[in-house]
Amino acid sequence: MELLDKLKWRYATKAMNGEKVEQEKIDNIIEAVSLSATSSGLQPFELLVITNDEIKKQIRAIAWDQSVITDCSHLLVFAAWDTYTPERINKMFDLTNDVRGFKNQGWEDYRQMLLGTYPQRDEETNFNHAAKQTYIAFANAINAAAFQGVDSTPVEGFDPDALDKILGLREKGLRSTLLLPIGYRDAENDWLANLVKVRKSKKDLVTVIE
Repeated sequence: MELLDKLKWRYATKAMNGEKVEQEKIDNIIEAVSLSATSSGLQPFELLVITNDEIKKQIRAIAWDQSVITDCSHLLVFAAWDTYTPERINKMFDLTNDVRGFKNQGWEDYRQMLLGTYPQRDEETNFNHAAKQTYIAFANAINAAAFQGVDSTPVEGFDPDALDKILGLREKGLRSTLLLPIGYRDAENDWLANLVKVRKSKKDLVTVIE
């Protein structure tokens, strides 16, 4: 299976060479993020794609000085909704009705159930729920990059409050969750590039219940 071959090829790249990734490949990665599964189809996050070198430098300073932040081609920032509101929920349900061209009573009943539940919860509970959805999209972005022979580096090591200030996310009702530098590996300067990938055995990983 070609996808598995690509996943065996990929690793968390520790050094990138600054080469620009073709826009078509970036567009494909963004599309993979858009197509990700999310709870109730709400897509409770936004994706920021950063190529500005000065902003990358600011982010590197609050991300453990990781070189991939500035040496990558594109820096993806995943930002979850800070909470669920009736406006946000209704916008996605209305969009679904517009795209499909009809209303379904079961779907409308489900809308009312969410409206009667999510907005009443505390903001931190809602943010944590939305943040989990970004991890699903994040994985799709990593896989889409690998499938095209593009490297990436999952990054949770950063100060989210500082990043939110740099990008003005709180004013938009968003909070940062993950960073994903996208680019091409600098294998000669990456200590991890030629090491064997290590994973649990299937015996230790998988339990089959019949």
